[in-house]
Amino acid sequence: MNNKKLPKAALGVIALFLAQLAYAQAPDYRFDADWPQQPLPDKWWMQSIMGLDVDHEDTIWVMNRPSGIANNQDYAQLDPPTGLCCVAPPTIIAFDTEGRVVDSWDIDPAIWPRLHGLAVDSVGYVWIGSHTVHKYTRQGQPVGSIARAPEDSAPEGGYPPDTEAVVDRIEDVRIDEQAREVYFIDNYLNGRVMIHDSDTLEFKRGWGAYGKPLSEISMDTSSQTYSPTDPPAEDFLGHVTLAISDDGLVYVADRRGNRIQVFTKAGEILNEFTLAPETLQRGSTGGIVLSADAEQRHLLIPDFQNNTVWIMNREDGEVIDRVSGAGGNGGRFHGLHMADVDSLGNLYTGEVFAKRVQRFLLVN
Repeated sequence: MNNKKLPKAALGVIALFLAQLAYAQAPDYRFDADWPQQPLPDKWWMQSIMGLDVDHEDTIWVMNRPSGIANNQDYAQLDPPTGLCCVAPPTIIAFDTEGRVVDSWDIDPAIWPRLHGLAVDSVGYVWIGSHTVHKYTRQGQPVGSIARAPEDSAPEGGYPPDTEAVVDRIEDVRIDEQAREVYFIDNYLNGRVMIHDSDTLEFKRGWGAYGKPLSEISMDTSSQTYSPTDPPAEDFLGHVTLAISDDGLVYVADRRGNRIQVFTKAGEILNEFTLAPETLQRGSTGGIVLSADAEQRHLLIPDFQNNTVWIMNREDGEVIDRVSGAGGNGGRFHGLHMADVDSLGNLYTGEVFAKRVQRFLLVN
């Protein structure tokens, strides 16, 4: 065996080659059938997953919509009970990486029907989207809510697009802790990127598709449609979600537009990626998750319509692989809606129709 040391130049070439190989190699995931641990406590029957976030301690926070459980399924709570299961679970359930429930609490049932979007910061707050953005402690105590425009006093023709208050339901919530800002999407006019101060909850700025000022968003949503053969729509087309990278970029997924737009935090458009452009109806870009490696090289995109997780290069938007596909068995998806990763890169997903959370272990 030759133990002679390689020259530094050769080592540099090898390091560069390995780095390029790692960039090109897609993450490889294996379904973990043992997560979360079953059965769930207290006869819970998980409902449609409307929010999922992995916090800085790798606690997996899940928001489900308990109002989805029908009376003829809520067997254990009937009077008299008609079976040994089941019970509508709390709205918020927190799991550890072993799949054990470590916390749970409920919120006001009045906002259940509109629940959508969940973010947990490292300061100690849980942010929940519904008819507006609500701020809770990690123990479930309400702290405050972002102002919402009154529904019963809207001007004729609707609120102007630069209205600073929330107008429609929330689609997604994210926290920029360094800047002390909360980003969210309300679904007014098919989607507006809105940024508020996370301490005072006051409005700071916002933008529409391609970074256009809020005031320039069209109020004629009927004119905004999608066709694979048409030029891209000038405004968002609906069900918009977002993510913020560690290097300060804002990724906005326009689900019905089958596209992802990349912005600075000031709203300057930098790039646009198209994903599965032949997808119609619900659209392909159902969310955005940044990979857990230091460079966040990949975007993981949960696709509601095609029931798969696309893996894209963050730099150029190239699709390099996908995770699983449609089906009712464990490891497949039915109504894939939410996703996030932990610090080791393991992938967690939440479904609307299958009403479950799953884990996929990163194996490379």
